[in-house]
Amino acid sequence: MNTATAPTIDEGFLVSTHPGTGAEVGRHAVADERAVNTAVAEARELQKWWANLGFAGRRRLLLACRAEMARRVRELVAVIRAETGKSVSDAFTEIATSFEHLKWAPKHARRVLGPRRVPTPLDLMDHASYLEYRPYGVVAVIGPWNYPLHTPMGSIIYALAAGNTVVFKPSEYTPSVGQWIADVIADVVGRPIVTVVHGLGDVGGMLCSADVDKIAFTGSVATAKKVAKAAAERLTPVLIEGGGKDAAIVDADANLDTAADYVVWAAFTNAGQSCTGIERAYVVESVAEEFIKRVVAGAAAIRVGDGDDAHIGPITMPRQVDVIARHIQAAVDGGAEVALGGPEAVRPPYVDPTILVDVPEDNPAVTEETFGPVLVINRVRDADEALRRTNALGYGLGGAVFARRSAVRLARGMLSGMTSINSGFAFAAVPSLPFGGVGDSGYGRAHGADGLREFAFAKAIAKRRLPQVIPLMSMKRKDVHNRIIEKIVTLGVRKR
Repeated sequence: MNTATAPTIDEGFLVSTHPGTGAEVGRHAVADERAVNTAVAEARELQKWWANLGFAGRRRLLLACRAEMARRVRELVAVIRAETGKSVSDAFTEIATSFEHLKWAPKHARRVLGPRRVPTPLDLMDHASYLEYRPYGVVAVIGPWNYPLHTPMGSIIYALAAGNTVVFKPSEYTPSVGQWIADVIADVVGRPIVTVVHGLGDVGGMLCSADVDKIAFTGSVATAKKVAKAAAERLTPVLIEGGGKDAAIVDADANLDTAADYVVWAAFTNAGQSCTGIERAYVVESVAEEFIKRVVAGAAAIRVGDGDDAHIGPITMPRQVDVIARHIQAAVDGGAEVALGGPEAVRPPYVDPTILVDVPEDNPAVTEETFGPVLVINRVRDADEALRRTNALGYGLGGAVFARRSAVRLARGMLSGMTSINSGFAFAAVPSLPFGGVGDSGYGRAHGADGLREFAFAKAIAKRRLPQVIPLMSMKRKDVHNRIIEKIVTLGVRKR
């Protein structure tokens, strides 16, 4: 029996529960429109102080926040597991990748965003040119439930390092994780540079319409479109990560042990509830049987439950179980071979690993995001056919290539913002790499230098430092000046 329930509102408090047992985890006051606007206004006042600390001051405090979170890591593991049902290993994986970003962003913010002199053209030799990046002000972050630490911190820490303050709307499924983040930061910094507003989707809508300067959203494509529409009313810039249907390509010369190991992990970690998880695998026919055999063996050994020895936990959102069940049944009805699991694998709130082979390409199990422990493996003639099928959908978040000779070519040809070669979705854990997609998977980038620039606008400064040599911008220009300009613009150009 499914004992898990969707988040509820009880006398003005948002109640979160464990998705496996239904046990209450926490209660948090629900924000109304006035509370949201107040949070934004207070964040704006505080942002001036935070920005004036400079890169060095912010770096010191943000690294201190990371150190305090590390000291309380067991506490963090407990709250993540309580609200998501993650296994111990999945919780630690999320924390490990998050902490790399907690370190990288404040350490590199000055290098990426700080003032620097840039080249000036010859006809403006009397000027010096400078470029710097200024914080937007107040950034709204709307986070997901599947990675309630890693994903929002990929925006929060980069926004803070750039000099912004943040108003954070965590998922209604994981409000306690969001509150934990804000509380630790406030304890260390001494001021609430991250404010949390709790509630259901309507609170996120209020935040999108509030007086914020940038929005970072992670969630479904349908909700992403609503966020973008609301932001357009005020021309508020938006960073959107809208999910994916990531594919792995396994070429004939791939190391099958490596490919199977990483695909099993990327498909089933976090119970398949990963935006960059592998949901499709296209395998060249000559190695398909051996690959399938290895993947089935690896997936069959996965322990499902909420105990400390489990590999994966329950499905966090109760209604997602219905989506998973529908996709499995649609694949079976479409003639797919069930290599592992199948319809009987769905036992709410848990779903056992399921592997479906040779699913029609127009089947919902192939075309729609499943977001559960379900892997489709389809045989293809060659890697180029695999690439065509991979790129056929509107999604373009991540992907993986397992090959030797053609690995880089295939990775570059994959229509996605990120691709791993002979690995799982390692790009998410490398803080110097940008994270984001194309197409229905969204736009903008978190992480890396691009992620820092995402939360700052470019400020260009041209300063006259010498008496005007060539009056390029003056009504006092003479014919001799135009002849000089002509020589400059034709410099190095061959005469016909």
